Amino acid sequence: MAKISFTAGRVAGFKCPTGKGQAFLWDVTAPGLGLRATPAGKPSYIFQGRYQERTVRVTIGSPAAWSIPQAQEKARELQRLIDGGNDPRDLKRDALTAQAEKQAATAAQIEADKVAALTLADVWATYIEQRRPHWGALHYRDHIDKAKTGGLPSGRRGGGKQLTKPGPLAALMPLALKDLDQATIEAWAANEGKTRASSARLAWRLLTVFLTWCGEQPEYAALLPAKNPAKTKKAREALGKSGSKSDVVQREQLSVWFTAVQQLQNPVIAACLQFMLLTGARPGEVRALRWEDVNTKWKGISIRDKMEGAREIPATPYMLHLLAALPRRTMTDEKTGRVTANPWIFSSATSATGCLTEPNNPHTRACKAAGLDGLTLHGLRRSFKSLTEWLEVPVGVVAQIMGHKPSATAEKHYTVRPLELLRVHHERIEAWMLEQAGIVFDAKAAPGALRVVAG
Repeated sequence: MAKISFTAGRVAGFKCPTGKGQAFLWDVTAPGLGLRATPAGKPSYIFQGRYQERTVRVTIGSPAAWSIPQAQEKARELQRLIDGGNDPRDLKRDALTAQAEKQAATAAQIEADKVAALTLADVWATYIEQRRPHWGALHYRDHIDKAKTGGLPSGRRGGGKQLTKPGPLAALMPLALKDLDQATIEAWAANEGKTRASSARLAWRLLTVFLTWCGEQPEYAALLPAKNPAKTKKAREALGKSGSKSDVVQREQLSVWFTAVQQLQNPVIAACLQFMLLTGARPGEVRALRWEDVNTKWKGISIRDKMEGAREIPATPYMLHLLAALPRRTMTDEKTGRVTANPWIFSSATSATGCLTEPNNPHTRACKAAGLDGLTLHGLRRSFKSLTEWLEVPVGVVAQIMGHKPSATAEKHYTVRPLELLRVHHERIEAWMLEQAGIVFDAKAAPGALRVVAG
């Protein structure tokens, strides 16, 4: 191999001759240093030597990046490796591997830092989105409500300029997930337990399940201690125990309750409250009813619940009468101005969603006027269950109408009651309640022609 002294001009002017696959130019100064050119590419410095009786060739780099002295020094370094009994190709592979590992470690650290910076709100949003297919609509809404930031205009009638309050978990949402330790949760529980223990207890249960889920996810598990930080005796005691509720409408109180509720100025609220008592449904389930949930042909009502996702109950005569009298409203989209039908059965002309908000205040006023102070909306659900005892209705029938989870093996696996069988019992319950309330009602008349007379 003929060798020459590398100069800038010779290096810059070196090209692969026409008709050849490659060409080499060798340096006389640094042993093994060469310049290789191909027809398609630009020249590059190479090193060629003998290692264990075999030719070893290593690419150094482009003349645009390496000066001649730098390339010569690199060639001497590679020759020293061979002289020391090392294959320079292994060194290059090791260097590339080390570089790749370093880049991967850097990327992993960046990702780990991102995960470590995640707030409870970030992970909460991911959690509820992943778990939503497994939840009922009300359970999903609980997760939204307990974590909401508040500060929005109140949708309640007569709320004026009042703003919504933050949910119990709102104070924890800005915190980094890794900072959510026992002390933090215990302090939160102590604070929330002073003002809204009942709501905070539900929020704490949701938080506990959420943190258990986090511990099962590889990307979040390392951010939390081995033991669920929400499961502490101190946090549980700070929130107290849910007391046994006894607010119910007694048989002899049905008359005054119905009279007070029917005298409410808002007929939608009056119908909504009566619907709660006559079905034993949860307040949220009743307010979430849509017109599409009512099957007038088969006289059934589909209720979305937190146990089975949905349950079908009979549309009894008096309930159909209440529904027939309700207004069918429209809604106007503030952005597009498009007018659509309001889907909610218990609708509102003033709320932002078009759906009736929780009618706590009107019910409280009606109960106060009737001398039934302390009766809550959930108390109407308890009342339905308690009042059915007078008729000795099968417990399983009542549980199915109310959406209670079956408590016995026979109920869970062997008893399947069709809608018509439920209707037999439910219509009897409704008729008895109306009779006790002194309401004379023609159950056989068409819903649009029904006439109610208070006795």
